Amino acid sequence: MGNQHSADEDGTKSTSTTSSVTVFQKQNINTTYHEVALRTVFSFRTILLLSEMGTNAASSADRLKVILSHLPKKPGNIPFDFLGSKKSFEISPAPEGLESAITLLFTEDCLEFLVKLVETFDKKADEVLRQRILRRCAVESGKMPEFISKRPNKSKGWKIDALPRRLVNRKLDLGDISPARTDLLVAAMNANVQGIQVDFDDGHCPSWRNQLQGLYNVFLAVRNQLPGTHALDKVPVMMLRPRAWNMMEHNVMINGREIPGPLLDFGILMYHNARIMADLESGPFFYLSKVESSLEARLWDQIFTWTENQLGLKFGTVKSCVLIENILATFEMESILYELRHHCIGLNCGIWDYSASIISLFGRRPEFVISDRVRYVNIDQLFLISYIKLLIKVCHKRGALATGGMAALVLDGDASNNRENVIKRVCESKLKEIRLGLDGFMVHDLGLIPHINKLWNDHCSGDNQVKIKLPAFKKNAADLLKVPVGQVSLSALEHNIAVATLFIEAWLRQSGTFTFRGAVEDSATAEISRSQVWQWIFHRVPLEDVEGTRVSRQLVFDLVDSFSHQLSVSMGEVEKNRLMMAVKIFKELVTARDPPIFITTYLNNHSCFLNACRLSKP
Repeated sequence: MGNQHSADEDGTKSTSTTSSVTVFQKQNINTTYHEVALRTVFSFRTILLLSEMGTNAASSADRLKVILSHLPKKPGNIPFDFLGSKKSFEISPAPEGLESAITLLFTEDCLEFLVKLVETFDKKADEVLRQRILRRCAVESGKMPEFISKRPNKSKGWKIDALPRRLVNRKLDLGDISPARTDLLVAAMNANVQGIQVDFDDGHCPSWRNQLQGLYNVFLAVRNQLPGTHALDKVPVMMLRPRAWNMMEHNVMINGREIPGPLLDFGILMYHNARIMADLESGPFFYLSKVESSLEARLWDQIFTWTENQLGLKFGTVKSCVLIENILATFEMESILYELRHHCIGLNCGIWDYSASIISLFGRRPEFVISDRVRYVNIDQLFLISYIKLLIKVCHKRGALATGGMAALVLDGDASNNRENVIKRVCESKLKEIRLGLDGFMVHDLGLIPHINKLWNDHCSGDNQVKIKLPAFKKNAADLLKVPVGQVSLSALEHNIAVATLFIEAWLRQSGTFTFRGAVEDSATAEISRSQVWQWIFHRVPLEDVEGTRVSRQLVFDLVDSFSHQLSVSMGEVEKNRLMMAVKIFKELVTARDPPIFITTYLNNHSCFLNACRLSKP
């Protein structure tokens, strides 16, 4: 996970716990609280002293005054049933090294806020998942998606609320930045970009250790206490990305139920950081993953409004960018924007999850057998160019920003001619997106930043392209569903097998990303990879370069066994066993009669992953 700034690196001695609740009853709670407070006060006094000596520190002093006014309330002893006989909160013990972090984050007041949040929206979250199932059943019965616009007729000319000052320019974000990877987060906060996707979802593995480390790192960064970083209003905007609705948090239970992952992430992030971010005009801003309908957008809007009221924030303070990652959401983009018009800055498109959603919904139909993703799934294809153009049209019509996906290629230190080729490929791809009218996109490799910044400077002088007149575009449902069909090579099959298997292996060691053949891979690429392998087996797709051979279970099993054997030759026993476990899970996924909708849901609930998390060490 990179070099970690553990909660106890400063020398605080923490006592490990065995009870799920008494984790809050240790004597080091007060020590931890006072240490944080004293570090902040010391920083403030240092700045005042420097200002008296003539240094220009007034603005820094003002920022620290904001931070001092919002110190977390002192934790207290929390009994098992701290809110009464009908309300209970249970939490797993902190992993080794994060004892102080858990007591700092899960204060008594924060727990009370979390319980209220979950009790208010838990049933509505269940209804979201129920509606998803009903829509899937309708599709499987033959119903095709249709364009939906639920806005009132009297609101024909509506626009989203004005963009906050720091979100007018969204040209370049760093993507897949897991906050649990402290070194990566610090590097991102020092980068010359507009924003950072602080990712608790696609680029992050949600082990309990990673969740706590990530939440703790954000807590520190907001207070300018993360070593090597600057004040919050002097670094790129932190676009916080909580988990999606398909993810449950196994380590926290409220009223006897595990709670939705997004509610835990959002609740902790908001309770501790929202006021400081708002006072510094630097948030709270969010990416919303895997939103599938306007109903789900309305739920998020209700959560935002309720939370603003609970925390005393001005209505509309919370802003979000919705990731349109599902084919059904494409048909409701305008309604999604409308539901979030007071809390939204725009929509984002990403081709891998989007393409995987088509396989998930329509994958048993032969006309939806998607070709090799490396060669054929790109914005030159009709279904993807239509999706992106429609997203841009909807956003710009409503005063919102339209942003694109992440360039996954990395500059991995190979020969200079390879680096130049990577830079050229990324710039050519992103120039297409600029010319289409997108207002921004993401890269992962920090080495690409100066080249992309130059690209923007050369081709877009303004902060965004919202008011630039673009060629007319007429939406067409058939175009959105016209996928490239059936062209599959042996190398494409092998590549998908490798990516999906290695992603599972990465999760088993609690990492949300890995680099493979010059590209960073995350849950989005793993999703499309395993989905395509399943679909090709289901349809027994012929290999275009191996005469007389069709994709079958046995062929896939032989290929993954061969791949893992070659890879394991130089591995130790622990690494080899982990890889074999990943192979086993991969085989389950690609041969399931009814494959899981999301690979992350399957892994998050898998006993192999849960056991690996329990046995992990810092």
